[in-house]
Amino acid sequence: MATVIIFGNEKGGTGKSTLAVHVAVALARQGLNVAAIDGDINQGSFTKYLANRSSFVSSTSQAALPSPTFISHEWDSMSESELARHLTNSSADVVIVDTPGALTPLSKTLHSFADLVVTPLNDSLVDLDVLADVDPDTGEIRKPSHYAERLWKARQTRAARDGGSISWIVLRNRLSALDAHNKRVMADILDKLAARIGFDVGPGFGERVIFRELFLQGLTLSDFEDRESGLAWTLSHVAARQELRDLLALLAEGLSRDLAASDFEPG
Repeated sequence: MATVIIFGNEKGGTGKSTLAVHVAVALARQGLNVAAIDGDINQGSFTKYLANRSSFVSSTSQAALPSPTFISHEWDSMSESELARHLTNSSADVVIVDTPGALTPLSKTLHSFADLVVTPLNDSLVDLDVLADVDPDTGEIRKPSHYAERLWKARQTRAARDGGSISWIVLRNRLSALDAHNKRVMADILDKLAARIGFDVGPGFGERVIFRELFLQGLTLSDFEDRESGLAWTLSHVAARQELRDLLALLAEGLSRDLAASDFEPG
């Protein structure tokens, strides 16, 4: 049975698609059979990224660049049982799913099939609002917000369906290298919220131009690891590469079943 990793957040612009592609390619490079599903029907950034990758590989004869298998269906018109067949009975080792930055019926259902949900969050109190209602004067958490409630319901649905559990990791994504009061406030609130509603907190990718530059060719940092790829490695990749390795290690820790950490090495 495939392990399902959902990249989700009800706020757009948090880097879900970029993270999803980098993780999918990194796992494919490790020899795992990775399937990719784009649940963001309208924007389709995950689809476009992988299409750019396919075009680059074809035009440059880059057979050395492994890729996930992109699965395209009319996902939003499927019944829950049909979705279950594609997700849980997949021949893949891992299914990576990107979801929209909004609550849709499809996204709601997809979350309930997750083994691991990864939620990138820009380091902003505005973005934090999807997770918690925070008192502006004291910084105390009044209550979990709408996306946190959705994850709670997804966990209930998953447990009732097959007795399974959903691990959850919130990534502080696009962090600035500069220290700031806002960063310290975010760290404090997220630590409190993690203990209250049950998720792990970790770093995502920094605010780096390199992640935007790679999109047009559909490339990821993993592609520069292999000398046979013929891609030029520069100093600008070094810190970003370590962020990817740290992320893979974090995801390995967060998975509760089906995929052993030994099969999910960051490299």
